[in-house]
Amino acid sequence: MRPLFLATAVAVLLALVPSAASAEVVARISKSGQTMDVYVHGTHYYSWPVSTGRGRYATPSGTFRAKRLERRWYSTKYNNAPMHYAVFYSGGYAIHATAEVGRLGRPASHGCVRLAPSHAAKFYSLVSSHGAARTRITISQ
Repeated sequence: MRPLFLATAVAVLLALVPSAASAEVVARISKSGQTMDVYVHGTHYYSWPVSTGRGRYATPSGTFRAKRLERRWYSTKYNNAPMHYAVFYSGGYAIHATAEVGRLGRPASHGCVRLAPSHAAKFYSLVSSHGAARTRITISQ
């Protein structure tokens, strides 16, 4: 093989392999479907039921970056309600675990996105390992 051809082939192959610098976790939350799909490096990993905000406690729509992570957190606004495995993305809004798993699949929260505890732990772990700055959260109707 010619050196130039080999160098070009190697460069093309390296461009196709995701690097640690391009690592990304994407959470797509559908308020109408009450689901969250999780992608890592563009590959679909999980689809989970969620509970978003009910009534006047609407979950904000938009695209956000994860701001901070809290393994154990208690709401400062709603009677110290547990918000474990919390990934905060906008002010006091977070994706977090809930004990009310029977309410998943329909709006039930005060605006946060609730997940089953095992799902919240997996999401928290993904965001922790890839970094909050490399995590995008998209919430749509």
